[in-house]
Amino acid sequence: MTRTPLSDVACSIARATDLFGDAWTALIMRDVLTGIGRFDDLAHDLGISRKVLTARLSRLVEEGVLARERYQERPPREHYVATPKGAELYPVLLALMNWGDRWYAGAAGPPARVHHLACERDTTMVAACAHCGEPLTVDNTTQLPGPGGQVGPGTRVIGPLIASRAPRS
Repeated sequence: MTRTPLSDVACSIARATDLFGDAWTALIMRDVLTGIGRFDDLAHDLGISRKVLTARLSRLVEEGVLARERYQERPPREHYVATPKGAELYPVLLALMNWGDRWYAGAAGPPARVHHLACERDTTMVAACAHCGEPLTVDNTTQLPGPGGQVGPGTRVIGPLIASRAPRS
């Protein structure tokens, strides 16, 4: 059986996890978004091989998630910074962190806190409706067909299920 690349599946989750689906990529983004951008600092912090780190960083730059930025001319030195596309991953990481804190924090508690600078309070990520502000849950939402939806590899069962929810004209 031939596997379809996730980037070819008509599903935004599949396409996003094609890039972002391994733990190293998530941890690289965590570090860069927290302020660690130098290659050697990333390698040291993560304990990742230089070869794997190079490959992940190259892909993130190629995809426009990170950019290399010169911070010193002599000798030339560059670090990695998040692009606007990369910065938009922050809420995804916060949601993953929140879930991990709830289900996998050790007895001492979560390893880090998120502090909101505007209100000066510690907080957690909440996925909320863009219209009414109510938290989004599996029980109060449903998936409806979108303009790019199609049935095919990776959506052979879910595609028709979502399509069946389309309003009848």
